[in-house]
Amino acid sequence: MVTTNAGPATAPPQAARAAGLLRPSPQAKGTLALVVTVLIWAAFALSARALSASSLLPADAALLRFGVPLLVLAPALWRRRRRIAAVRPAAALKIACGAGVPFFLAAMYGGSLTSAAFVGSIVPGMVPLFVSALMVAGGRGAPRGTQAAGLGLIAVGVVALVWRYVVPLDTQVLAGAGILLVASGLWALYTVGLKEVDLDPVGSIGLLCLPSFAVMALLVLTGVLPTGLASAAGSDIALFLVVQGLGVGLCAGLLYAFAIRSLGAERSSTVGSLSPVAVVLLAIPLLGESPTAAVLVGVPLITAGVALANRRPPTRNRPLPRTQPEVPDHA
Repeated sequence: MVTTNAGPATAPPQAARAAGLLRPSPQAKGTLALVVTVLIWAAFALSARALSASSLLPADAALLRFGVPLLVLAPALWRRRRRIAAVRPAAALKIACGAGVPFFLAAMYGGSLTSAAFVGSIVPGMVPLFVSALMVAGGRGAPRGTQAAGLGLIAVGVVALVWRYVVPLDTQVLAGAGILLVASGLWALYTVGLKEVDLDPVGSIGLLCLPSFAVMALLVLTGVLPTGLASAAGSDIALFLVVQGLGVGLCAGLLYAFAIRSLGAERSSTVGSLSPVAVVLLAIPLLGESPTAAVLVGVPLITAGVALANRRPPTRNRPLPRTQPEVPDHA
């Protein structure tokens, strides 16, 4: 009886240990979520460049980008309608402008004039620098130490990226780079706005997509922006629906928030800084882009700068300041 009872008594702990080995840890889940997020960010940059060769127009891509999340999240957004409506107008305007229609059109148009490497590097790369500028303008302290060094590397990387187009002068690429800088500045405004609202990721997506879709639909219906959605190729619609609507619009925000909870903001933002590298590597087989010497110099500098700019100082006895620039999930 003793040996008979011993078997069942020891089996459950062994089975639990085996199940624990097979079950992914929170860190593993967070890492997977972050990897998928980085790939989605890269896909955003690639789609911005691919739009110029697509049968879709920028307005069509924007309708998919902001409309699909609203459709998928409609029940959840309805439950959060009071909290969304209670957001202060100033913060809501920062979010709607910073990552809504103005940002989207600037990123798409800037990408059509440059390359995927420019979109993937300048738009997310310059965000920490613009956020720091906004914080300083608002009376916050200037960045110091590794953060200041990181911001300096970002600036040097962007200069290295565009320098070869200054002599000889290439007005198209420089104009595109300037528009991408505007898009990055708008995204920094969005980042600051997100810190001013008390919404979960789903509510933040709704606060962004609701006014953006309404504005874009109004611009299309009044003829201000042309649309070719009715005659577009089905493959193009499916591609942008998946990449922009489901990927960028829905999954990136939710997955990045999950990664931050699982891994912490510092590790997530550091790994997230690899997005420009992923864009350059993926653009070679998918878009046929060959990285130039300027890209090979500028992108690593921007990546290293973003990683340093997002590095938190070792503070154990006081909470982390909320003025640190962060690399956010793409629009």
